Amino acid sequence: MTGGFEGPGAMPTPTPTTTPTAVVARVGALADRLGVPHTEVFDVGRLSAASGVPESVVAALLSGRPAGEPDVQTRFVQRLDLLRRTRLKPNGRKYTQQEIADGAGMSRQQAGALINGDRRPTMEHCDAIQRFFGVHAGFLTAEDPEALAGALQRTEQELLQQLADREREAAAAASDDPLERLLQDHGVRGIAWRAAQLPTDQHRDKVAEWLDMLLESVKRPES
Repeated sequence: MTGGFEGPGAMPTPTPTTTPTAVVARVGALADRLGVPHTEVFDVGRLSAASGVPESVVAALLSGRPAGEPDVQTRFVQRLDLLRRTRLKPNGRKYTQQEIADGAGMSRQQAGALINGDRRPTMEHCDAIQRFFGVHAGFLTAEDPEALAGALQRTEQELLQQLADREREAAAAASDDPLERLLQDHGVRGIAWRAAQLPTDQHRDKVAEWLDMLLESVKRPES
């Protein structure tokens, strides 16, 4: 097979992309903050299915190692094969060449040639197949680092949403709890952190006495 995309809708030659290193660091930090295991957010199989990147390449890129880059047609065939293995019909079976052809608006012969790597795809082929399988634009064509970075960014957005939900829940709980409201209104948590920076136990004892006075001034609602 020869590299590149054919015809009027040919894909442009890919330009170098950034590595996913930065987003890996951000996702790791968010996971730590939320108490989510790294084995979950950096699960190689899940990221491979989400990005189309082979698992061995995902593992290499996550660790910061270069993993090479297939030519555009080889990448297309790899990604299409992954779609057929991971995006199954409701009965758990793979889509047939005829079903892909019908759904993507091409002949069975065209679909078979693309699946087998005997025909170079056009941009229109890629768009039609991506729509059929319900994946984002560029799934079949993005370079491996870019594809993995995109999958990690979607994970990052999910974690950010979890963090926002948690903070809203905490704020709601604080508004219902006089003790939490007092701590928030008087900046007690910040004061306690500053107290830890004081040089002697005498200084910290004075701050603790002041905090005790505040805490005694309210009572938690009876359960």
